[in-house]
Formats: sequence, C-alpha cells, structure tokens
Amino acid sequence: MPVPVPPASGVPRSAPHRDLIRLALPILLTQSASAGFGLVDTIMAGRVSPADLAAVAIGAGLWLPVFLLISGILVAVTPLISAAIGAQERERIPLLTQQGIWLGTGLGLAGMVLLNMAPWLFDLLGVPAHLQAETRLYLLGISLGLPAIGGYAALRGYAEALGQPRIVTLVTLLGLACNVLFNTILIHGYLGLPALGGAGCGFATALVQWVMLLVLAVYLSRASRFASLRPLYQFSWPVPATIRTILALGLPIGAAIFFETTLFSLASLVLAPLGETVVAAHQVALSVTSQLFMVPLSLGMALTILIGRTYGAQDASGLRHALRAGVHLTAASIVLTVSIILLFRMPIVQAYTTVTAVQALALQLLWLALGYQLSDAIQVAAAGCLRGLQDTRIPMWLTLFSYWVVAFPVGFYLARHTSYGAQGMWAGLVLGLTVAAVLLAWRLRQQTGRYLKHWQG
Repeated sequence: MPVPVPPASGVPRSAPHRDLIRLALPILLTQSASAGFGLVDTIMAGRVSPADLAAVAIGAGLWLPVFLLISGILVAVTPLISAAIGAQERERIPLLTQQGIWLGTGLGLAGMVLLNMAPWLFDLLGVPAHLQAETRLYLLGISLGLPAIGGYAALRGYAEALGQPRIVTLVTLLGLACNVLFNTILIHGYLGLPALGGAGCGFATALVQWVMLLVLAVYLSRASRFASLRPLYQFSWPVPATIRTILALGLPIGAAIFFETTLFSLASLVLAPLGETVVAAHQVALSVTSQLFMVPLSLGMALTILIGRTYGAQDASGLRHALRAGVHLTAASIVLTVSIILLFRMPIVQAYTTVTAVQALALQLLWLALGYQLSDAIQVAAAGCLRGLQDTRIPMWLTLFSYWVVAFPVGFYLARHTSYGAQGMWAGLVLGLTVAAVLLAWRLRQQTGRYLKHWQG
C-alpha cells in the first residue's frame, strides 16, 4: 500500500498532541538507539581500561562534531520535503532526496580527509602522549563510515518527512545490535583479527554505518508503501540548483548543531590535562545526559515536520495548534528527564564504571546536569520549530553567541584556571544553554507572529 501523504491542511485540529507523539515516539527510539552507539562504545571501552575509555572519549570529541555537521546539513531535507507536502508539490520529493544523497556522500568524503588530519591537533590540545596512538587509530577507523552517514541522513529525512519514521527506527536498532557484535570482535580480537582495544570501536562504527545505509536503501527501493515516491528510481545526476537550496537551509542548521556539539565534545579535550579520572567521569556524565537529551530532541524533530507542513500550506491555525502541543509536551519532557536523574543517578553511573573515583566525580557532574534540563529542552524545541519555518540563519548566529562567546570561555576559565575543574566546565555549559534558550525562544515568538499576521492577511 503506498505511503499516505498528509494533506495540505497541516496539523489536524482535533489531535495535535497525538500527531506530535505519533511522530516523536519512533524518532525518540531512533535517537536513543543512535545515542546508544556512543553508550555501547563508552561501556565496552571502559571495561577494558580507563585509558581505552579516555582514548574513545577524546576521539569522540573530534569525530562527533564532523558527524553532526554532516547530519545537521542533511536535516534540511526534512523541512524541505515537509513544505513540499504542505504545498502539494509531490513531484519535488524524489529530486530533493536524490540531491540530498549526492550532497551527503560528498560531505562524507570531505569529512574523511578532515578527520584524518585531526591528530595534528593532539599536542596543541594537550592530549597525553600515551593516548595519542590509540586515539589516532580510532579516528582512522571511524572516518571510513562518514560517506555512508551522509547518504543515510538523506534517506532518513525522506522517510521521516513522509510520516514514516518506524523503518528508520528498526534499521537503527539493527545497527545497534551490530555495533555490539562488531565491537566485541574488534576490541578483543576474535575471529583471528587483532585486538584493537578501544580503537576497535571506531572500525565497528564504520561497518555499522554501511550496513544501515544498505538496509534502508534496499527497503525504500522495494517496499510497496513507498512505490509512488521511490527516491532511488530514475536517479538524477547532481543538480546544482537543488543542492544549493539544501545547502542554503542546511548549512546554518549544521553550523548551529556543530557549535553546540563541539562545545560539549571539546570539553573532553579541555579536561584532558586534568587526568584520566576527570575525562572518564566527564564522559560518563555526558553520555547519561546525552541519552536523556533524546527526549526533547525527538520532540524538536517532530515539531520540524509538523510545522514544516503548516509552513508549506500557509496554515495559521495549524501552526498555532502545533506550537501549543509542542509547549505542553516539552514541559512533560523536562519533568521526565529531571526525575530520572534524581531517582536513578547512582545505579546508572555504576553501570558505566566500577572505579570509585570516577563514580564520585560523575555523580557530582550529574547534579549540575539538573540545572540545564529546562534550558536544553526549551532551546531544542524552539530550534526545531524555527527549522520547520525554514528560519535557520539567525538561529545559527544566536547559537554561536551562546556557546562560543558565553559558555566556552566561562567553562574553560573555570576548568583550567580555578579549583573547580570539571564542575567549572559544566557550569559554563549550563550558562550557555540558558542563554540559547532565551534567545531562540525570542526568535521563535518573533517569527511566528510575523507568519501568523501574513497568513491571516
């Protein structure tokens, strides 16, 4: 049965909350499983030794910004297809998807080169000499998967914009299971392969990304529900005008995500000279909060889809309903994430590591993490709404200011030049997220007011 394309009227009046939940839940499972790759790597490397965990943490601090920059640019495929659905321009959907694949593959190849140049920064960033070789090997392995990541991101945006996120969820869960298997083989050297320790996580991740791309591409090519809009049939060569359209919307999205993720990822490098215990505790706390962040992030992604349809249809009433549902469910997500940290922080930390010193510091950092659950949820929901309205350039600059003019200098100073250490870095993160939440909420209020006035005309 062909996939049903939503009507131009945008969000049904009777059940905006239900529609948002219906989209957000599979996306949440997908995002949680995606974050689970880092979780699995952290746990499995940590069980080898603190040094292996530290090498993976430092490598992740360098590769994740590149990965998220590529994926962030390709996020533009989702609001563009959503707007095409709202405007009843179905013929644009396969072309947008195909050009997204070309763009994603090209960005992935560029990322491979960039990531293998990253070890030049080790001495500058103060990476301990005994961790450099393993971190370099980890980065080499993971770079091999970047072209697959770009192509997969485009296909994911196509499926989710059509309101069919479940297949993406299933493929991601398959990838997570493969990640555990490949990690086990490559970390410990089974099947006659050399034992790579923590560096094996990088090669395992690359293999998983190619498996996921192949499985999703085959499914979208053969499933009957996508028969009317198959993006891999009559594949076109690169069309510069369409690629420029994706880049015009996607580059600011990718840059905004890059600014935020590099802030969190490079925190590991800021803390590296303070010792393996500090880096390991930071990585544990960051992994926990990253998992919890998947709840508001998924709502933000679902809001991009729903609001993108109202934008394409110029539907003022639908926009109001989607925004109201977003406010209610974002508030619920804050209550949920704060409660989990308060009630389960001790057993969660113990699942990551058995080292007492790492546990104690990670628990202190999780107390600080409570402070930014509110701000983090607000900023990511506002950003998702703005992407649906195809407003990405100003939010990019607001994000740059919040994270790199406010958060990073404060965190760096407190971590390196006071006795606060890791707690000081995390205080800077809380401050930056709070500033971002205020500025993005202001921008959303400004933009929605303008569009509502124009559409009601």
